[in-house]
Parts: sequence; C-alpha cells; structure tokens
Amino acid sequence: MRGVFLLGCVPKTLLGLLAIALIINKSGKGNLAPTSAMDQVQNYVLGGIIGGVIYSPSVTLFQFAIVLIIWALLIIGLRKLKTKNHAFKSFIDGNPVIVINRGKIDIAACKKAKITAHELAFKLRKEGVYYIRDVKRAVLEQNGELIIVLSGEENPKYPIITDGIIQKSVLEDVDKTEEWLLAKLKELGYDSPSEVFLAEYESAQIKVIPYDN
Repeated sequence: MRGVFLLGCVPKTLLGLLAIALIINKSGKGNLAPTSAMDQVQNYVLGGIIGGVIYSPSVTLFQFAIVLIIWALLIIGLRKLKTKNHAFKSFIDGNPVIVINRGKIDIAACKKAKITAHELAFKLRKEGVYYIRDVKRAVLEQNGELIIVLSGEENPKYPIITDGIIQKSVLEDVDKTEEWLLAKLKELGYDSPSEVFLAEYESAQIKVIPYDN
C-alpha cells in the first residue's frame, strides 16, 4: 500500500514541478522576487495546491492537471489585464505611497498605507537612516519595501512613466505637471505615454525607453 502511495506521488510531483516552471515563464519572473502582495499570494496558493494534492491519493493526476491549468490561466489573465488597465492594477497591487517628503512625514499617507510610526522608524533604521530630516523622499512600495532618497544625493532618478502609465505622485514630487510631460514626449517624438515602457526624470531632463526600443 505504501509503495502504491509513493508511486502515485511521483507523477504528481513531476507535474507540479513542470507547472511551476511553465507558470513562472509564462506569467513573468516577478514571482521569483515578489513586488506586490498579489505576487506573494500567487506563490502561496500555487505551493498549497501542489503540496496538498501530491499527498492526497483521492485526487487523480487528471484532476490535478485541470486545477493547475485553471490556476495558470487565471494568473496569466490577471497579469495581462494589469498591464492593460491601470485602475485594475491599482486595485489588485495598490500604488507606491510617498510617506516622507522633503524631511517631513506625511501622516495622511502613512495612515493610508496602514504603516505605524514604529514600523516606519524600523524601516528607516534598517536602511541606516536615523534622522527624518535627512530624508528627501521615502516611498513605500507595494511589496512593503521602503525606498529612500537622502538629501544631497546626486541626481536621483524618478520614474515618471512606467508601463505606459504616468506616475502622478512622482510628477508632483518633482514639481512638474502632466501637460509638461506630454509636451516633452511630443518633443521627443512620442504621441502618447502608452508608447513608453519607462521614462525617468533626472536633472530637469527625461530619459525615455519606448516599447519598440
């Protein structure tokens, strides 16, 4: 009986490994280093599906394959939709939040991001920062990581367009408007932000990396 159980685990294990490789390659390698809570959830659920089914003799190999196919299609579909729809992406992943700007903590932003003073202080100390006044800008990313730009740092780069979407909060931080950005894009030969994979603001200039680069 034990031998039959182990024999049944082998094809499920192989199918699980194959599914992991295919899902990572098809949905993007962002799952290897999650950048949002959704990425973490995807990894946990996939691990739970594979781990739970492998040791469940009542679930057949065919049923296991069907569940993996459904999950893979769901994940790939969500990723495609996120790249096409900014509102949906914001709903699923959330947005980066500027919690410190020009040496001052934005209390409203901290409350919005559900980060306490203790957590913020801990994240700053973890990065070797002990004085709020030394921070020019601190952004809490979707994965909970705090990105810090210190006062006096030379020519920090600001991503003002990512995946064809204008980052309004970043524009506000560099005291620029959407009209200014669109005019700059026109000068560089781009009719719409949707043509741009990434645009960075540095030293009063923008560097554009288009999708057709």
